[in-house]
Amino acid sequence: MESQYLKRCLGSCLKKGLSEVVEHRPADPIEYLAHWIYNYRRILDEEKKRMLERIELEQEREAALVELEMLRKMKEEELMIQQKLEEQRQAQLEQERQELELQNEEDEMLLQQKDQEENEKTIAELTDRPGAPNLTRVEELDEDGQFESITDLTAESEQESSQLI
Repeated sequence: MESQYLKRCLGSCLKKGLSEVVEHRPADPIEYLAHWIYNYRRILDEEKKRMLERIELEQEREAALVELEMLRKMKEEELMIQQKLEEQRQAQLEQERQELELQNEEDEMLLQQKDQEENEKTIAELTDRPGAPNLTRVEELDEDGQFESITDLTAESEQESSQLI
């Protein structure tokens, strides 16, 4: 039983330490063995510490990779959201533009209708109003002081132009 314990706990250490003592043959082999065992323990502790650090670094690296992947996915999602928002904004702008065009067309049609209605009024309708001058016939004085109507002058000018042709 005790030999099992010694093999398990000190077997490798004592075997290596004693082989070092035999190889170097120091003046004080007990002190040499004690320092060697102390140094062996320090080396084992450092290796264990480095192993734990490696494991911790590996875990941190994996966590960083997971975080990078999440950031990449978040960027992709952000880009998709921005694209959707831009599409919605473009659609809204297009809809507003179409509404403005329709409104402008309606306004233009209303103006044309009003212009047509005003143009359709005859001279008689305009002159039938109280206080409006009678424009059916205008008389002018010619050089001789005689009254001459404009309708007569226009008829004469038309006759002259037709004779010239």
